[in-house]
Amino acid sequence: MKPVLILRIAAIVNLLYFAGHTSGIPWTPSTDAESLQIIEKMKLHSFDVSGSTRTYWDFYQGFGIIISVYLLGHTVALWLMSNLARANYGLARPFLALFLIETIVRSYLSWKFFFVVPLAMGIILAILLALSLARRPAAHPGQ
Repeated sequence: MKPVLILRIAAIVNLLYFAGHTSGIPWTPSTDAESLQIIEKMKLHSFDVSGSTRTYWDFYQGFGIIISVYLLGHTVALWLMSNLARANYGLARPFLALFLIETIVRSYLSWKFFFVVPLAMGIILAILLALSLARRPAAHPGQ
């Protein structure tokens, strides 16, 4: 399988990761009475941060949305890297290696702090990125 196709598959997998993460808003998997009390306290307790008044809920929600934005950006970047890999694989290679390292670290953190679905998505993406790095396309004249 050529790196271009592998990277397009990775982009689609990452799009699914984005969709799954974003569909989880407000990211509160437990709705028992104790959990709801904690969520209310997160929403009510405000404090000053660099001149702005925020709550822990603001941080919780904000970071969740920021992660969705990053995941969507990674999806677009993977698709664009597939085009770059087609045009000049050598230029794409360092970006692919960076994404692979980032995905491995993100997968570890998902395992440590979250649950199996983001870990599984990360492992799939890491495998696809590793395959794209391992499958060097045939050299074209001028490369």
